[in-house]
Amino acid sequence: MSMARIEDLGDRLVVWNLNAARRGALTPEYYEALHEALVTAAYNPRIVAVILAAEGGFFCAGGDMGVLATRAAQTEEQRRGNIERLHDLVRTITGCPKPVIAAIEGGAAGAGLSLALACDFTVSAEGARFTAAYVKAGLVPDAGLTHSLAGLVPRAMAARMLLLGEPVEAERLHALGALSELVPEGQSFDAAMALADRLGQGASVTQGAIKGLMNSAAAGDLFAQLDAERDAMARAQGLPEAAEGISAFLEKRPADFRKLRSET
Repeated sequence: MSMARIEDLGDRLVVWNLNAARRGALTPEYYEALHEALVTAAYNPRIVAVILAAEGGFFCAGGDMGVLATRAAQTEEQRRGNIERLHDLVRTITGCPKPVIAAIEGGAAGAGLSLALACDFTVSAEGARFTAAYVKAGLVPDAGLTHSLAGLVPRAMAARMLLLGEPVEAERLHALGALSELVPEGQSFDAAMALADRLGQGASVTQGAIKGLMNSAAAGDLFAQLDAERDAMARAQGLPEAAEGISAFLEKRPADFRKLRSET
């Protein structure tokens, strides 16, 4: 039985983690499915969003500890290669021009938390718990988790999560702005779908350009960001989405960006 599945819902792709018996621990099949969905979304104008979801009531427990236990026998170069496969996923999530949404039930741990925080939107069920207890296994965080936490939570909380391995509740992270939405238990997927509907009403190409600017803003200086914004705006002004959006504004009507996608 495959541990992952891509569901095509017309204007969005859902990547299902099916490893419910191990609380959504990462598998090679999941890596492949997620990468395939992100690449497809990047090049298919029909797709407006990618949703990450899991069966079994827990989003993702991170790396399979049974597999990790065998890594000591490998060379350091081999271990680097294994980690790079995970890091490539984070790069692909971040670089995908379509918004990526994590629908989280139960919680996320380790690399599962890294993947969730790499997404553009994190829709979490109430009561979910988020854990980065690498230190308890004598390991260090990977998949960009230190970078994500440094930008999302106070240093004191990051230290407790990373140095002590303490879990943090969804309610607390949401109050800090580290999670996009907090919904009743069992409703994260429906809420993620509703969010994708809202995104689908917008200008998809422009959303991709804005996402790229957000990424560069987090890493670059002001002058470099001004240049990036100049170039992106100059491109945007020549696109059909801008023509439709400006016309709609001047005509005092809602913009219909969906019709542009149907015409491609």
